[in-house]
Amino acid sequence: MRITLESDYALRIVSALAECDGVVDANTLSEKTSVTLRFTLKILHKLVQGNLVSSYKGARGGYKLKESADKITLKDVIELIDGPIAIVRCLSSGETCSMNSDKTACIYHHIFDKISFELAAKLQNITISDVLSKKYTTLMENK
Repeated sequence: MRITLESDYALRIVSALAECDGVVDANTLSEKTSVTLRFTLKILHKLVQGNLVSSYKGARGGYKLKESADKITLKDVIELIDGPIAIVRCLSSGETCSMNSDKTACIYHHIFDKISFELAAKLQNITISDVLSKKYTTLMENK
């Protein structure tokens, strides 16, 4: 599994919003994160639709996190952009196994399912606040 560039950028944007007080415009976010304005707007739209970010119109408009950074996890952002954490294609809903139509009969399915679950749990335990305060290293060691 590879976290997409879009999720990487979404994490940068959410982190930038967490570092700013008040409403931040898309141009400022684009500059702070080194993400093109067009892609920043696309990601912000998804973050607003996913209820992580509020959007404000007008001359003083922009974007703001709906929750504090200590309530938003890496898993929240990644799954909003990329969908459920699954290290292999067959774990995704609707996908069929090319080896066997019964996914549960495949030993690799069970192994990769467990690894995906553990990865998702680790990502759920790290908040944006942890990343910004550099506490994630201790969390990675302890959990």
